[in-house]
Amino acid sequence: MRHSVEPTAGVSISSLAYDYPAAWRIPEHAHRSDQLIFATSGIMEVTIAQTHLLVPPSFAVWVPLNTRHSIRMPCAVAMRTLYFRPTLVRARNSSVLHVTPLLRELILEAIRMVQLLARNRNHVAFRDVLVSQVMKAAPTPTSLTLPCDPRARRLAETTLRDPQSRVKLAALCRDFGMSVRTLQRIFHRELGMDYDSWRRQVRLVKSVELLATGTTIKATSVAVGYRQASTFISAFSRQFGYTPRAWIAKYSPPLSTGRTRPTPARDAAAARAPPPPRRAPRTGPQAA
Repeated sequence: MRHSVEPTAGVSISSLAYDYPAAWRIPEHAHRSDQLIFATSGIMEVTIAQTHLLVPPSFAVWVPLNTRHSIRMPCAVAMRTLYFRPTLVRARNSSVLHVTPLLRELILEAIRMVQLLARNRNHVAFRDVLVSQVMKAAPTPTSLTLPCDPRARRLAETTLRDPQSRVKLAALCRDFGMSVRTLQRIFHRELGMDYDSWRRQVRLVKSVELLATGTTIKATSVAVGYRQASTFISAFSRQFGYTPRAWIAKYSPPLSTGRTRPTPARDAAAARAPPPPRRAPRTGPQAA
């Protein structure tokens, strides 16, 4: 795949296009430019300090300049990243953003163009539309804060990997060398909530990933540890302000038998995107 990195002199926006295999991890790093990291397929897990952000299909993550971050690919990911010259986009915090069909097309066109030049009238006009859409993109609450305490952090990471686990909290705490009371004290002090409330957030964030990839509401509720779909639907509605069905209608691309339903817009975007390699790369750039 073709890949470039940060804007050089005379460039407003540059890009990187790369396909990563499942389980690939980009170590922690930072850039001198703002980033919009988007995947045309696959799911990304981005970690920024104590914050864990899940980026499902139809979403992107905004990473401000000089923000150290790492990225994990739980499945194969076709990543498309735009690098914005500082001050081009008004300051906004790291967040997961909904990518509308228009913004998706703009991202893919910017990838095809490779770079947007600051003195090219057509590029400047295109850039202004792209920037306005990035500024309008709505954030979505698919982030989780992790504790700093090493023991609590390792336990939290275990929960992230298996949110439906039925292992008793006391047994988990013993595995990590602390009591339940100590764990709850750490969670209250560092995160402002108890462990059970935090785990509920983990399950709901995980459910977004499953719903966005076409898993049914009933199967999703079971996969994230709810015994009854009605309980899951109520918790999801309180967290996101929509029922799962309404969320799918608003944010998730139409799905049929697990695949994105073809449309002329998507076909055109796919034709413009850089062609994927026959094999997933053995190594990937650390610039994302």
